[in-house]
Parts: sequence; structure tokens; C-alpha cells
Amino acid sequence: MLYLYRRGAPGMESLSPGRGWTVPDEAVWLDLHNPTRDEELAVEAALGIELPTIEEMAQIEPSSRLYQENGATYMTATLLARSDEGPRAAPVTFVLAGGRLVDIRYDELRAFKAFADRAPAQATGSGSAALLGLLDAVIERLAEILEQTGSGVEAASTAIFRAGETRKYDTLLGDLARAQSVTSITRTSLVSLARLLSFGALAPEIVTDRECAAHLKSLQRDAQSLTEHAGAQSSHIAFLLDAALGLINIEQNAIIKFFSVVAVIFMPPTLVASIFGMNFKHMPELDLAWGYPAALAVMLATAVLPVWWFKRRGWF
Repeated sequence: MLYLYRRGAPGMESLSPGRGWTVPDEAVWLDLHNPTRDEELAVEAALGIELPTIEEMAQIEPSSRLYQENGATYMTATLLARSDEGPRAAPVTFVLAGGRLVDIRYDELRAFKAFADRAPAQATGSGSAALLGLLDAVIERLAEILEQTGSGVEAASTAIFRAGETRKYDTLLGDLARAQSVTSITRTSLVSLARLLSFGALAPEIVTDRECAAHLKSLQRDAQSLTEHAGAQSSHIAFLLDAALGLINIEQNAIIKFFSVVAVIFMPPTLVASIFGMNFKHMPELDLAWGYPAALAVMLATAVLPVWWFKRRGWF
């Protein structure tokens, strides 16, 4: 689907361009969301550019993601998509050509909708301003995701180290694993955006616009600080995962220790009972009146003595 934003318009409009379609003069931003091949060809013919395919967008070589061709600046970034469901990395290409911004994406991204809703209020009058405003919304969304993930991580940390409570480690480990996945992809997105912003400074539309150049430097600082924050959060999650696994091992060792102690405690009484349970004809204790009480006393003593010894050694 092709969405188009016109300068001064109240919002985005959806189009189905056909052959011979031309871009309106007041058009500033063309959003190609999961486009068909016909829509791509119509935009390419109207702007005189060649749009990358999804396979080309997925390539990781800098020369395939950041380049200039025929007066157009191509920039591809990897962004976090579906953070609330199954987080994944989605490639998005931005093209500055003829004073307009064209983006190509194949995933639903909340930052794009948020920017489209507030674009009229920001007086987006050029493609470069639309690009920086859109990247600002993307970075803002990533910061929000990091904040939400951080809150979940702190809750998990409190649950792990809270004494005197039974912990549901399967739930905690699942939450931490998901938080690690979201944080990792968020950091990848921020690193990708940092490269894009550095290359974007070479775009003629931004070089000649002092306001856009200043905005781009601000975005670079934001991306750098958020990258550092994501790295610290990722390290914290890794520590919590190690701590949770360590506590699980401690609890398992305590359980094994308990059963080992119990087994040792009952070994001597079992030995005594085994001896007196043997049916030998000549066992003098069987004919004594105090034989049975004596056997019980010996079994009790052999059970109590190991308990006393283990407590003295601090094993029980």
C-alpha cells in the first residue's frame, strides 16, 4: 500500500497508483508499506529512481545499505518490530530524492503511525525534515521500549532476590529471556540508526539546511546515549539470568543435601533392624526379656547421633 503526505495536509492519504501516475507537487513523504510490485514500479517511474528489493534491504554490507545514486540518497536501517508480540528485526529503507522522502517497509511500525499523526503539527515541509522527524519518532519509540523493558527487568530482579518467598523460576527465566531479546534487537536498531545518521549527514538536502543539520546531530547524540543504555541493560539482564540459574542450583543442592542426610540418618537403624531380622537359631538377644527394647534403643541412638554430628558440622 502507498501512503502519501502532502505539505500542509491534515494527514496521510492512501493511493493505488497505476501507469503514468505522477507525484503531486505538494507531496513530501511517500510511505510504501508492504507494497506490490506495481506500486514500486509506479513510484520508480514517477521519481526516476530505482527502489531496492526486500532481499537487497536485508543485506548487511554498508555499500548495500548506505549509498548515493542518480542524485538520490539511499539509507537502510534495521528497526525493532512487533515488540509486544514476537520481537524481530525489520529492514526499512529511506530514500531522499527530489526533495521528497520515500520509505519502504514490510512490517507494521508504531513510530511511523505516530509520526504520521503529528506530521501536520510539525509543519513538515521538506523530505529531509520528514526524514529527521520520522527518525526522531523511531528513536523515541525505541527509548520507550527500553524503558518498558527496564521496568520488567527490575521487577524480575526484585522477585529473584526477594528472601523468604517461593520463586517461579520458569516464569522469571521466560521474562528475562524475552527482555534480553527485545533489548538486543533494540541495540542493533540503534547501532544501525547511528550508521544511517552519520551517512545522512552527506545528503545534499541536509547539508544545505542548517536546521536539519542541527536536528541530525541531536539525533546522533540521542542514538548514542540510548545505545549505551541498551548495552548496560543487556549486561544487567545477563547478570540476572546467571543469578537465577545460580539460585536454582543452590536450591537443587539443598534438596539433594537433605535427602543425603536423611539417607545417612536411617542407614544405622536399617543396619540394626537387618541384623535382628535375620533368623539365626543362636541369637541370645532373642531370648532376653530386654532384647527388644535394647534393639529399639540402639536404633534410636544410631539415628540421633548422626543428626547431632551433622548439626555440629553445620551440614544440617
